[in-house]
Amino acid sequence: MRHYETGVIIAPSLSEEEIEEQIRQMIDLISSMKGKLLREERWGKRKLAYPIKKFTDGYYLFLDYEAEPEVAAELERRFRQSDLILRYMTVRKGITSPLRKKKPKEAEEALSDITQLVEEEMREEKEASKTEERIKEKGKEAKEKEKS
Repeated sequence: MRHYETGVIIAPSLSEEEIEEQIRQMIDLISSMKGKLLREERWGKRKLAYPIKKFTDGYYLFLDYEAEPEVAAELERRFRQSDLILRYMTVRKGITSPLRKKKPKEAEEALSDITQLVEEEMREEKEASKTEERIKEKGKEAKEKEKS
């Protein structure tokens, strides 16, 4: 199963009950196709950045779920058919499997290594700038000797 997040903007002209019914249908579709809803975020009615289908507001909803790819495809198919959905976007967040996470000690070691590399580079840059200054000084001294 894969991890998806779907963002939906629903037409604001619907009543609270109708919006609730739309959301329930989406959640039921996910669970009926053996998906698992992880999180549901309702942002409510918000002003849109630009008018969409002559609406200036929209009801924002975000669904975070684990499912097979067919579930996301079916949701999007239904969104395309509905005039009540102003915009939608589904993002695949990855395959839900126990991914290896760095342990705190390993993370500290990695940070320490990076810090050392940065410090070395800074030292090298200082040495390079000092060398450039010496070259310039010698060039000035050589010009002064030529003049005299």
